[in-house]
Amino acid sequence: MNKINQISSLVICTVLMTPYSYASDGFFDWMSSTKRMKGIEAIDDKVYNEECGACHFAYQPGLLPQASWKKLIDPKALEDHFGDNAELDAETHKHIETILLDKAADKSHYKRSRKIMASLDKDSAPLRISEIPYIIEKHDELSSKHIKDNPQVKSLSACAKCHQNAEQGEFDEDNVRIPGFKQWDD
Repeated sequence: MNKINQISSLVICTVLMTPYSYASDGFFDWMSSTKRMKGIEAIDDKVYNEECGACHFAYQPGLLPQASWKKLIDPKALEDHFGDNAELDAETHKHIETILLDKAADKSHYKRSRKIMASLDKDSAPLRISEIPYIIEKHDELSSKHIKDNPQVKSLSACAKCHQNAEQGEFDEDNVRIPGFKQWDD
């Protein structure tokens, strides 16, 4: 193999492996794993879904890296959680924190979580899912009439308003129904 082919092969491998290098195992482990899944891992935990879902969509931990969840779940941060008091008792806090950190995007085997991680800078810890470059890019074809000016949606953070199977961690375009619109291009 000549030098140019060797360099090209190295570049291609690096590009292909980047989204998969953030989880605790490597690309080849991920490729051979039975845990390799599409979407985001759904969380079927009564405490998590009741506590976090009481005020908003119970976001799957695979939508943000551990660093983000650590900031969001910090007890001081919960005192003013985007304008609301979301304080938790110690036992509930520990339970939810464990779920968030164990299932975070940088620990996930799920495809969309890995794409989220690939879109972030190494030390990035966004506090809002709507600030993630991958999420922004996936919604760039939508105008404000679909989201911000749509009284049934109002925000990109209202995932379940348009993604019919969001609770199951499915965010495929095939299952998107924007309230008030027959099709995206209306």
